[in-house]
Amino acid sequence: MNRLASEKSPYLQQHKDNPVNWYPWGEEALSKAEAENKPLFISIGYSTCHWCHVMNRESFSDPEVAKLLNQYFIPIKVDREERPDIDKV
Repeated sequence: MNRLASEKSPYLQQHKDNPVNWYPWGEEALSKAEAENKPLFISIGYSTCHWCHVMNRESFSDPEVAKLLNQYFIPIKVDREERPDIDKV
């Protein structure tokens, strides 16, 4: 289940229909990663980023890539315009 549908960010909304089970940055994702002992896969971008659209088209929309990300990671999508603090890390 992709959790981006209720997010306000235009960037996160662009990824709400990906087969990757994206979480927005927050306690739910961090707690799930800890509980399941899985690493985070963090993708940071913004709505007009060319390479973000390429990654979406060539990787995150691919069912096989999504399956691997969903199985072995807690995937988090971050809008760098909403969270510049995370983008700087």
